[in-house]
Amino acid sequence: MDDRFVLRTIKSNGIKLRVAVEGDGPLVIMVHGFPELWYSWRHQIKPIAAAGYRVVALDVRGYGGSDKPYAIESYGMADHMADIVGLIDTFAEEKAILIGHDWGAPIVWNTAVLCKDRVSAVAGLSVPYRKRGAVSTIQIWRQLYEDKFFYQLYFQKEGIAEKELGSDVRTALRKIYFSISGGASSLDSWLNRPPTASLLEGLQNPDPFPGWLTDNDLEYYVESFSAGGFRGPINRYRNQDRDFDNLPSMGVEPVDQPSCFIAGSKDLVRTFVPGLDLYQTPDVHCSDMRVSRVIEGAGHWVQQEAPEEVNIALLEFLSSLN
Repeated sequence: MDDRFVLRTIKSNGIKLRVAVEGDGPLVIMVHGFPELWYSWRHQIKPIAAAGYRVVALDVRGYGGSDKPYAIESYGMADHMADIVGLIDTFAEEKAILIGHDWGAPIVWNTAVLCKDRVSAVAGLSVPYRKRGAVSTIQIWRQLYEDKFFYQLYFQKEGIAEKELGSDVRTALRKIYFSISGGASSLDSWLNRPPTASLLEGLQNPDPFPGWLTDNDLEYYVESFSAGGFRGPINRYRNQDRDFDNLPSMGVEPVDQPSCFIAGSKDLVRTFVPGLDLYQTPDVHCSDMRVSRVIEGAGHWVQQEAPEEVNIALLEFLSSLN
């Protein structure tokens, strides 16, 4: 465990969440993605706290030291948004600044839009804010990847991905982290495989691993996922139809708060829709985007791969709020 940070367990929205807490000042909540932890913000927590903020980086429900409900429906977008609002209440604040990466980005974007009075500003990493479509996102992926492997479709059947990832957690995480990092030679292993493929087959397991993830960093993730498993994290992917049906207001209105978008130029998400650059106009549904930055050479794990550049962008964004 990284002893540079103070970890606490607090109650929010009826569950317990593990959080790293640092600093004093306006509340900043950091929300990680898959398959990560509060630890993915280890390079951002102290610099932002030093700039005059109280930083709270959580283990999202299902991860790490937080509670892990079993039911798939416990991982809907409404539950995740309520967890964030509950954290704001726990820290006795009216509003917070939200920063999210990967799945954490849709969580903070949607919380900003659907809980406007609780969010003063919002930053999304890797995933821009998207407006509501005619069908759910998982239905879009079914259409776009009808004849190819796509990991979110692979995740839909219970137990399959959990078994594959859990059989050798260290190798699984090494492969996932490297294969969509800026060091990967190609994203074909994610986007151009037959539909019968499994998640990890064909993914490179580099030795040594690039320096942005040390052996100690990897060990922290391995210990956490070995103990907690992958069901909770993967259940988030199994709620896309349910979110579409249960949250008819999700993705309808623009983001009106001051906003920020940061991503790596080699991020897999950028090419999710064949022939379309999803990072070309990240501000199209944000009325007050203060900072928009695509970091050259970085991949999906942008705040870990390029921490200095990400910190510069986030601090620039935060300074624009004053």
